[in-house]
Amino acid sequence: MRGVRAKSAARAWATGAVALLCGAATGSATAQATPKVLLIGIDGVRPDVLAEVPTPNIDSLAANGWYTAAARTTTPSVSGPSWSSMLTGVWPEKHGVTNNSFTGRDYDTWPGFLTRAERERPELSTFAAVDWLPLAELPEGGPVLPAAIDKRVVVDGYDLGWAEADGEIASRAVLHLVGEDPDAMFVYLGNPDETSHQHGSIGTEYREAIALADWHVGMLIDAVRVRRHTRDENWLVLISTDHGRREDGGHGGDSPEEMTIFILASGLGGAADGRGATAAWPPSGPASIVDVAVTALHHLGIEIDPAWGLDGRPLGESR
Repeated sequence: MRGVRAKSAARAWATGAVALLCGAATGSATAQATPKVLLIGIDGVRPDVLAEVPTPNIDSLAANGWYTAAARTTTPSVSGPSWSSMLTGVWPEKHGVTNNSFTGRDYDTWPGFLTRAERERPELSTFAAVDWLPLAELPEGGPVLPAAIDKRVVVDGYDLGWAEADGEIASRAVLHLVGEDPDAMFVYLGNPDETSHQHGSIGTEYREAIALADWHVGMLIDAVRVRRHTRDENWLVLISTDHGRREDGGHGGDSPEEMTIFILASGLGGAADGRGATAAWPPSGPASIVDVAVTALHHLGIEIDPAWGLDGRPLGESR
């Protein structure tokens, strides 16, 4: 019952916040609006299963943006290399991560997009919240989300419980959105993947975990929309996953069910791409996991230097 009451309270808060927004700001973002990015990563979500689960928040973003259920992830289709590729914009042969032990990683040469944003624009405010520890804590060398990021929230999903940990991550990110002035954010939700592993299936429990992740997405989007300066901000929301999975909940192979991921891009305060441009939208050609970080950097107005050797391209740029 405590979870039901908490969810009801969150729903009341969100409803009031949206009402406040409607009364205080009815205009859309202009070309002068400050570009900002929120990347939400949901671990281990099969696109075909996602399509079968009621996810009103994700569906609303997709309806007003761009969505593909046919993007490609890394080989192998496991979390370490896949999250590394999403966050750095390069394939495993460059960043060096080929397993979940993260051995061989080279994030100094191939940093995550938040780190690269800090290097290119130190004035930007960066934020990361995760409950899978290797993304933020690794011995003998930095993780892909290092301490150089302005604000990090790190929770241990195995210790707290994954559903509870995702709730904590989402709540802390909401507080940061409401109380601070972030420019680039990454929020990781791990419960769907761990639930599927625990139950060895893509059945009821897995689908309930995806629905809960959508609830957390809604919390984050509501917080973006009720920011006091929403009319002066041009938010691009990116949502994606690291890999798919088999019927038994496993993954790591090269089957279509394991290799296919979804990518969603939706602007909150601008055109569908969140950049105020429409001519190149929707993207042409196939999309892949390495496009996500490059799209985030592009939206922030950071020029992609060819010398960086990034493998991805901004969504909307012709292949």
